Amino acid sequence: MRRALAAHGVRETRLSRVNILDFRGENLSKRYLKQRLPRAAETHADVGRRVADLLAEIRTGGSAAVKRFTARFDGVEPESLRVPTAALEQAEAALDPEIRAALVESIARAEAVAADQRPADVTTELSAGARVTTRYLPIERVGLYVPGGLAVYPSTVVMNVVPALAAGARSLAIASPPQSSGLPHPVVLATAHLLGVDEVWAMGGAQAIGALAYGFDDDEVCEPVDLITGPGNAYVAAAKSLVRSHVGIDAVAGPTEIIILADAQATPAYVAADLISQAEHDELAASVLVTDSTVLAEEVAAELARQVPVAAHSERIAAALDGTQSAIVLVDDIDAGIDVVNAYAGEHVEIHTADPHAVAARITNGGAVFVGADAPVSLGDYCAGSNHVLPTMGTAAHGSGLGVHSFIKVSQVIDYDHEALKEVADHIAVLSASEQLPAHGTAVSIRFEE
Repeated sequence: MRRALAAHGVRETRLSRVNILDFRGENLSKRYLKQRLPRAAETHADVGRRVADLLAEIRTGGSAAVKRFTARFDGVEPESLRVPTAALEQAEAALDPEIRAALVESIARAEAVAADQRPADVTTELSAGARVTTRYLPIERVGLYVPGGLAVYPSTVVMNVVPALAAGARSLAIASPPQSSGLPHPVVLATAHLLGVDEVWAMGGAQAIGALAYGFDDDEVCEPVDLITGPGNAYVAAAKSLVRSHVGIDAVAGPTEIIILADAQATPAYVAADLISQAEHDELAASVLVTDSTVLAEEVAAELARQVPVAAHSERIAAALDGTQSAIVLVDDIDAGIDVVNAYAGEHVEIHTADPHAVAARITNGGAVFVGADAPVSLGDYCAGSNHVLPTMGTAAHGSGLGVHSFIKVSQVIDYDHEALKEVADHIAVLSASEQLPAHGTAVSIRFEE
């Protein structure tokens, strides 16, 4: 979409594919920002009916239905959905040494962060003989979805598996779309084997989500999982939304997004490169720059004009930058920029300002916040130690990225002896009567009858 930059106090550049939103002089109320901020359209709602019909077939048709949909959507007719152990071993043995070294480093950093995320059980003693213990228990069986499609994501294997193992999950099943070989991408298989996961399924899309949620035992046996995590396309998102009455999910993810807050000292080439790196994912990806500097806006637009045409996926990138979900947002000052970023509640937030740490401390809504010029989102995608499975579409305002906590459920153990119960018996009687539930009070008072 062509927008005249000069109308916003920014000189025209060679790049037509940049939207300019001018918030200067506006009252940046939450309502105003919710209505005006660029955002990708929700896509999973449009495919919900078709996915619902597919899931119904998966639920009753088992592995045969999964294979049928795999042939239709992936153009592959695998003999077996379960990846043989030998194939996992062969994939790791054939792994390029440089890729192996990079994966090992990524795994080590992710494991170090995950180890510090594991909460310890805690017992609260309220009085003599009155204790409540809060237990943090691993979810027993989890399904980990690793997308294929436009790219290959061994890094997503790491991001799913490492926190699940750190949480103590006993059973892990990875599902990833098959290639022409009938197996998932060999680097995905190698990464799974590096991490010690031996249950991998050649299943992609909505049919994989259904298979993990419902399980099957007709030809092969796949036990249903208790939780499904991992990103995917609109069909995967719709399927996760529909199965969450049967199984836990991490989130219903939308297209990927980045929002960068930058001032005049920011390096335009870095900012443009980081916007492009997210636009590379998908034509629906959102790349947003928020700045109080019209000079920087102009220079970033010029950098986009220079960098986009020479990028490997220039058409996809240009389409994402041209979409209404992407924009350069002009604000009066950095304080206003912080308000915009918090209202956007983005998946990835980058801070390119004179005092990035001080600004980052004021960002309260962001899936992951990257501080300073030397912390691009690409770092978090692979080797920061953080997780790259993050909330999108503004859900960072109330949701969290994937982590050890995602694979843990909380249970409380109540341990009161007779005297401790007697201390609160009268209070229970009063409260139960006030709620017109007298049997609740009787269940306590009966224990003190002579």
